Amino acid sequence: MKNLRNGEFFGQTNETLSFDGLTITDTEYTHPFVDWHYHENPYFTFLLQGNMKEGNKKEVYDCSAGTLLYHHWEDAHYNIKPDIFTRGFHIEVSKEWFEKFQLSKENIEGSFNIKNPDLKLLTYQILKETKINDDSFELTVSQLLLNLFSRLSNQKECNKKKPLWVNQIDEILHENFAEKLSLAELSQTLNIHPMHLSRDFQKYFNCNLGEYVRKLKVEKSLKILNTSESLTEVALECGFADQSHFIRCFKEDIGITPLKYRNLLK
Repeated sequence: MKNLRNGEFFGQTNETLSFDGLTITDTEYTHPFVDWHYHENPYFTFLLQGNMKEGNKKEVYDCSAGTLLYHHWEDAHYNIKPDIFTRGFHIEVSKEWFEKFQLSKENIEGSFNIKNPDLKLLTYQILKETKINDDSFELTVSQLLLNLFSRLSNQKECNKKKPLWVNQIDEILHENFAEKLSLAELSQTLNIHPMHLSRDFQKYFNCNLGEYVRKLKVEKSLKILNTSESLTEVALECGFADQSHFIRCFKEDIGITPLKYRNLLK
C-alpha cells in the first residue's frame, strides 16, 4: 500500500503553501481510480469542484463540491473519479503542529465526512485567507484551524449524549433549508415542545435555528458560485429573499462578497 508523504497527492498540484507545520495544497485530481493508500499526516480534503467517491474501512462517501472530509493518521482509503474536472483543497497538519498547540491527535478519531455548515464555513474562510495571502494570513489560518479542531472535539463530546431529535432536525434542516420553516411545525414533527427545542438547539449547534439555516444557505451558495449562474440565480436557488440579502449573509459568514469569492476561485 502506498504511503504518501507530506504535501503529496494523486493529481496535479497547482499551488502549495507550507508554513508553521502546515501544508496547504490546491490540486486537480487526474486519476480515474486511486487504489488503497494512506498519508503520513492527518489532513482535511475540501472538494471545490467536480465530484468523486471515496471509501475507507468504515464507509463510502459520494463527494460533490462542498464536501469536507477529515482523514486521520495513516488511515487507508481509495478514490474513484468520473471523467470531469475535479479539484480539491487540502490542509495537512504535521505532528509538530499538534505538539506546538498542545493538542492530542486522539481527540479526533478515524476519518469522517463533516456535514456541520459552521465547520465548513470555517474551512471556506481558511481557503479565502490562502488565496488573499497577505501579511497576516498565516496567523489567521492557524487561528481558524485551532477553532475548527476545538469545535470538532466539542462535537465529539456532544455526540456521546445527544438525544434522537438532534439528528432528526439536522436532517430536516439540511433537506429543507431553502423553504420557509416554522418553529411550531418543526416542534410538531419532532414531537417536542417549542420551548424545549428553542432552548436546547443552541446547546448542540452553537447557534440558534435561524442562524443555522442561514449558514446552510451560504454553504449551498459556495458550492455553486464556481458555475456561470448569476448572483440573483444563486440567491434564489439557495432560498434567500433576494440578491442583497444573500450578499449580506455571505459577507457576514465568509468576510468577503460572493463576487470576490468567485474571483478568488479562478
